[in-house]
Amino acid sequence: MRNLSTPLTILCLFALLSTSAAQQPPKYGEPISLDDAKKVMAAAEKEAAKEDWPVSIAIVDSTGYLVMFQRLENSHLGSVEIALEKAKGVALFRRPTKVFQDTIEGGGAGLRMLRFPAIPLEGGVPIIVEGKLIGAVGVSGVKSNQDAQVAEAGIKALVED
Repeated sequence: MRNLSTPLTILCLFALLSTSAAQQPPKYGEPISLDDAKKVMAAAEKEAAKEDWPVSIAIVDSTGYLVMFQRLENSHLGSVEIALEKAKGVALFRRPTKVFQDTIEGGGAGLRMLRFPAIPLEGGVPIIVEGKLIGAVGVSGVKSNQDAQVAEAGIKALVED
């Protein structure tokens, strides 16, 4: 486990909080229920199947702990850990993983994020209900923007239900 009190980590956290979205991150809510996680998973799997994308899909609750996981047929083994880490990073920092990716792409001081304890690739998306983060979806296996598409399709099924 990484020590989150190191000066570099604190500096990176400050940079992330001050340069990412202008709005405050959502507050934590009650953890996602298993029934709601099943809705999200079913819709995410449907999106991946429609596009014929072999992905791994992880759903964590608002504390970052795993609620559901699926590794679709032919997804690469490395996608298992990446999907889980994307979801956990979102839950822990209350931001989509695209924020981390964009910060690093900006270069300069943003490169410090390379030591940050979150996967800096798009495809981790928060599940926000009534303005509160109840969980997150992490997807891995195809291009990062396609991973995000799968995650967002899952979440859309829940929030529009």
